[in-house]
Amino acid sequence: VTGYSKGRIRVRFGESVSEVMHNVGEKGATNDHAIRDEILDLPLLGVNETGNTGFRFVRIDFLDKKAELSLKEIRAKFIYRDIPYLGFFKCDDELLNQIWMTGAYTVHLNMQDYLWDGIKRDRLVWLGDMHPEVSTIKYVFGANEVVPKSLDFIRDKTPVTSWMNSISSYTLWWVIIQRDWYQNTGNLAYLQEQKDYLFPVLERVISQIDENGSEKLGNRFLDWPSSGNQQAIHGGLQALMVWSLSSGGELCTILQNEDMANQCRQAVVQLRTHVPEIAKSKQAAALLLLSGMIAPETGNAVISDRGVHDFSTFYGYYMLQAMAKAGNYTGALNSIREYWGAMLKLGATTFWEDFNIDWVNNASRIDELPQDGKVDVHGDYGDYCYKGLRHSFCHGWASGPTAWLSESILGVQILEPGCKVLKIVPHLGDLKWVEGSFPTPYGTVQIKHTKQSDGKIKTTVDAPKGVKIVK
Repeated sequence: VTGYSKGRIRVRFGESVSEVMHNVGEKGATNDHAIRDEILDLPLLGVNETGNTGFRFVRIDFLDKKAELSLKEIRAKFIYRDIPYLGFFKCDDELLNQIWMTGAYTVHLNMQDYLWDGIKRDRLVWLGDMHPEVSTIKYVFGANEVVPKSLDFIRDKTPVTSWMNSISSYTLWWVIIQRDWYQNTGNLAYLQEQKDYLFPVLERVISQIDENGSEKLGNRFLDWPSSGNQQAIHGGLQALMVWSLSSGGELCTILQNEDMANQCRQAVVQLRTHVPEIAKSKQAAALLLLSGMIAPETGNAVISDRGVHDFSTFYGYYMLQAMAKAGNYTGALNSIREYWGAMLKLGATTFWEDFNIDWVNNASRIDELPQDGKVDVHGDYGDYCYKGLRHSFCHGWASGPTAWLSESILGVQILEPGCKVLKIVPHLGDLKWVEGSFPTPYGTVQIKHTKQSDGKIKTTVDAPKGVKIVK
């Protein structure tokens, strides 16, 4: 809002202080996906709105020389879904509480007209990214229309003969999310809308198995940090095929297509005859463990080696799940504290597209001007398509700890579609107590666990009518 003068200004938005201090082209600064650096003409006694992007910091430069600009007000607009946080998680470790909420907030910001990957970049619907995001939504917000809207958007844009987002694993994730979403909502009418697409997709996926039981998918991708390890990608895709076709078989039974369900089950049996090498990959180890193709202790040993080195923000969720399946709950909690906690120590308020624990060495905080002699963690790091300041610092796929803490520590597991039956199995690790809530179609379940002096856990659960609790 301007006063009795006008002029030209330059506005730069950023997810770090460093980003607002750089020009387009410097250290990866870009106007891709959203304009973050532009010149504006301000009117006399008028209003100008700009900035269709996600940001934490703004730099404004007055460009007219020997002139005066009267600014009466600078205001930021917050565009978000005004929805309650129905689920919550609290324990005796405040860092874990902060991490849980940061993951929830990261996904909340990306729940725009569709479920985006990042609020600054790419502002697109990516199916693989959606799996951790949907898992977080399930535990924090409950059923929300942004999930089916986004699933259907990509479905309608992708012929059965193509892979979603041009990535084979992302079609596999679509099937897995459909199964998870049905378990959470129990919405059979929505699931039935998928069958004309689901059945031929499953047929195509099954056709990607060779005579030796090995996957032969194209457009091969798990996550960015594993991109250079083709053997690891094979191991991960083999496991994802098992996971996806197992989920697809369940859905086919629900949709009363037993012929297709049997084809899925037979394909899973065939896939299990070929167990790829882990290739020293934490991503491959996590998926192979979760699909039941390697022993839990084998996968846990690979994931736990060198601590959180070689973790990734996306597949970190599955690494945590795999550690839990191996009974290593305290190890998983320590990984969350060290890896996701390090981003908070660097000034993060949302979780990042990627993170390497080595980046913390001699790094400036992102909410401060980079200091001489220190590393600019935003401008100097990154890789692949997110080098330097192009790197997204609010990426929903990094929210895994939020879902994991609710599902594994608070211990909420859905046994019947629509949350009609829940199993509550707490695993406190080194925690003394934990409490929280879980949203269901029938209302919110309140849960509290307290570790007694003898090590046993006292649990209290208050569930709404229509939800059966088993322990």
